Amino acid sequence: MASKLKYTTKVYYGGIQSVLLAISTSPITKSQRKWRVACIVIYVSLSMAKRVVSSKAKLRSSPPRHAVLEIESFLDDAAAVMDQKRLAEMVKAKNLDGFGGIASVAKLLSTNVENGIDGDEEDLRRRRVAFGANTYVRAKPKGLIYFVVEAFRDTTILILLACAALSLAFGIREHGGKEGWYEGGSIFVAVFLVVAVSAASNFRQERQFDKLSKISNNIKIGVVRQGRRQHVSIFDAVVGDVVFLNTGDQVPVDGLFLDGHSFQVDESSMTGESDHVEVDSTRHPFLLSGSKVADGYGKMVVVSVGMDTAWGEMMSSITRDSNEQTPLQERLNRLTSTIGKVGLAVAFFVLIVMLVRYFTGNTEDENGFKEFNGVDRDLNDVFNSVLRIVSAAVTIVVVAIPEGLPLAVTLTLAYSMKRMMADQAMVRKLSACETMGSATVICTDKTGTLTLNQMKVTKFCLGGKEIRQDSIAHNLRELFYQGVAFNTTGSIYRPKSGNAVEYSGSPTEKAILTWAVEDLGMDVEKLKQSYTVLHVETFNSDKKRSGVSLRSNVQNRSYVHWKGAAEMVLAMCSSYYQHTGEVNAMTKDKMTEFESIIQGMAASSLRCIAFACKEIEYEFTSNEITTSQNNLSEENLTLLGIVGMKDPCRSGAKKAIESCRFAGVDIKMITGDNIFTAKAIATECGILDANHHGEVVEGAEFRNYTDEERRHKIKNIKVMARSSPLDKLLMVRCLKQAGEVVAVTGDGTNDAPALKEADVGLSMGIQGTEVAKESSDIVILDDNFSSVATVLLWGRCVYNNIQKFIQFQLTVNVAALVINFIAAVSAGDVPLTAVQLLWVNLIMDTLGALALATERPTKELMHRPPVGRTEPLITNIMWRNLLPQALYQIAILLILQFRGKQIFEVNEGVKNTLIFNTFVLCQIFNEFNARSLEKQNVFKGIHRNKLFVGIIGVTIVLQFVMVEFLKKFADTVSLNLGQWGFCVAIAAVSWPIGWVMKLVPVSDKPFLNYLRVWH
Repeated sequence: MASKLKYTTKVYYGGIQSVLLAISTSPITKSQRKWRVACIVIYVSLSMAKRVVSSKAKLRSSPPRHAVLEIESFLDDAAAVMDQKRLAEMVKAKNLDGFGGIASVAKLLSTNVENGIDGDEEDLRRRRVAFGANTYVRAKPKGLIYFVVEAFRDTTILILLACAALSLAFGIREHGGKEGWYEGGSIFVAVFLVVAVSAASNFRQERQFDKLSKISNNIKIGVVRQGRRQHVSIFDAVVGDVVFLNTGDQVPVDGLFLDGHSFQVDESSMTGESDHVEVDSTRHPFLLSGSKVADGYGKMVVVSVGMDTAWGEMMSSITRDSNEQTPLQERLNRLTSTIGKVGLAVAFFVLIVMLVRYFTGNTEDENGFKEFNGVDRDLNDVFNSVLRIVSAAVTIVVVAIPEGLPLAVTLTLAYSMKRMMADQAMVRKLSACETMGSATVICTDKTGTLTLNQMKVTKFCLGGKEIRQDSIAHNLRELFYQGVAFNTTGSIYRPKSGNAVEYSGSPTEKAILTWAVEDLGMDVEKLKQSYTVLHVETFNSDKKRSGVSLRSNVQNRSYVHWKGAAEMVLAMCSSYYQHTGEVNAMTKDKMTEFESIIQGMAASSLRCIAFACKEIEYEFTSNEITTSQNNLSEENLTLLGIVGMKDPCRSGAKKAIESCRFAGVDIKMITGDNIFTAKAIATECGILDANHHGEVVEGAEFRNYTDEERRHKIKNIKVMARSSPLDKLLMVRCLKQAGEVVAVTGDGTNDAPALKEADVGLSMGIQGTEVAKESSDIVILDDNFSSVATVLLWGRCVYNNIQKFIQFQLTVNVAALVINFIAAVSAGDVPLTAVQLLWVNLIMDTLGALALATERPTKELMHRPPVGRTEPLITNIMWRNLLPQALYQIAILLILQFRGKQIFEVNEGVKNTLIFNTFVLCQIFNEFNARSLEKQNVFKGIHRNKLFVGIIGVTIVLQFVMVEFLKKFADTVSLNLGQWGFCVAIAAVSWPIGWVMKLVPVSDKPFLNYLRVWH
């Protein structure tokens, strides 16, 4: 403790003293007065501590702001908090004045620019206490009350509530409080039940989306702590951390640029400026959170986190809207509106007919007397009768409007998103779920998607021959060290404990670094002391190479090194090294020999990387290290050697591709590798057969086709090699113009245009940059093509579940409308009361949606062709299934309506209860039929869907309670065992009807087209 106080005194005492001595005759402001008081308190405290610990402490003077900043992480003081805010404002204002430069800020934050912070639990805790955590306050998600209020805003619900209130008032006035509340109260309870279930479903969906949003925001970032490079959650970043940034990364916090090369950021999301901002450690070191790295690589020191950052301030003021409307939801909303209009017309007609029949004396009460004779009728009775008629008409509208359709989409999307997360796919845009089910073409990357992305150098050629590493000349080995150690975005960490060396970076970089260290004996730390990097050109997906220029500190000689796609680097060379270190001219024959070597490696599924270098005359000036406009020499290079790296195919890739092909989805591989590697991998994965059926082209060739040639050849192209991101974008556009529904995988920043252009963009969760992820619709978390095939299966499942529910609901809609219409016109009364219809509405809208929307995908879904863009939502198969069921229900219920009393020799109450009970049971049995649109066995796999079985069970129990116990509420009477048996038997007939109808073949021509032709 004493030594700590002594250290603190030595560092800070002089700074505070200089603040106190800086007395001016000019008046001071209120804030300056507070600062001076705070400094006096600190000064006195440190003076006392100094006297206790040692009287020999040596004082050092330092700028006052630095002094206060340094004690910030140790003292909980008003002055420290105030200066912390000034530190955060420094990046936002892009002004380092008074802070003493980047090195001073890093020192004040106890950060070693090479090894980072200590990073132990205590260090992290102290930094979070002093500066806060890297989280921001988000707008609270919508609560249950919000969705209840939203549900009550529905027009039909409001009308029903008004009818219920009037019915309640007239009922109590006529029959007293003991029995008069039954009808009005029943409508109230039914309405509240519908509202509660709907609100609960929407609230559950909101919470589900909120959880997914948190997961999607949990980005992994690279930091260095105690000299070890590691990946941590963006939420675990603290002030003082040294963060690594590469092209395509999102800047996670506000900070200052330490070092790097060719570093440019896109601040358009923060400032609105589209031009890229060049960042360096001298002129413009400021990095704002939320901006994207457009080019280069480097590292930064974190200055502020969470709510103190520019991104935190902005995001905390944004309310997330989960009410995104998918294309399918929009189509269903239109369908709902159309059916609703039909229902409204029927309800209005029923209302007019029933009012006319009532006021003309054509209706009778329970005792067989006319309800209205125009003379001695009580006004209360008239109001009650009219109210009952209006309530019945409004309830018809409620049943007719299938508001369960949008709910079914929401439920199945929410359910699918949750399940897809477990299957390694995170949905960022809801519409992608359903669109993926319609995909006809998938354009996939090779590396990491079809292959394991676990590179290993397996072949090394030097001077045209495959040789052992120990036979390389010393001067040649040194050149390889330079080309590997400095022309890389990877890094090496050697633990002090003597454990295995840790490599970080892309799989390609890690493979080359591992080879150089373990096979060639490269020592990176020694090399860094011997050479100075002058300029770096980062890897470019168009040029497919990266370069570096460096100067030897010992010999004062300068070199340019290039590394990249073997045939492209080879084309830049005019000479080559022998394994002895001798340099020979690159003759035409030797060039052909090297090209054959590259093709041979590629045909063995190896990725070929070539190294080349050149000694240059370089006059060093202090400006040139930080200037990024220097171009490295690309001519007359000397070829060092060629390495071949093996990246094995994923075990499940071939099977997944076969599954997609069987489902009618075409697979195209688009890769940056050369044409021979591409062919080998495509054949191994099953995209090409052994005879290479299907066209294989290079990006440049495809780019140079005319529009007509592209249209003619696009469908037959299976592989595109040496492609640039623009070639991929061109491929996507051509396929869409040909009417295909295109899904595209991508992981790089330059893939963003193609990901956005595609109908479904699939980014890679492991290798994908943040720019690629933000441009995509779905993130494949394990970078595996098998997961892409799973997404396709889930997409089809979503679409299929919606179609099941539409078939189920339209059957109810058609039956209910026709029955009520015929009964109202002919008998002047509707057989189903408002409460009963609301109960049916609850069964089919909410419980039905929940039961059918949560069916898991089956393998049969991959045995069908893709849906495509233009296929109608309600197919001929669905019409074939629903119309017979609806006609059967209409026939049975109309027989019961007009002949029920005579057949069963019962009164009106029992007859109406039989109608209600049979109608509900018909829907329950028909729910089984809806489980499969084409399969006759509707019970297959039912034991796996426990939710479906549970909902059916709950519905049956509640129906029994409604009929037998809630008689006053539901306007029913008890049924005997025989009557229950009759209802069940009649409802069960829907099973054999469904079984027989699925044997009937259907035409490919949409059903509604026949009506248009006839019209």
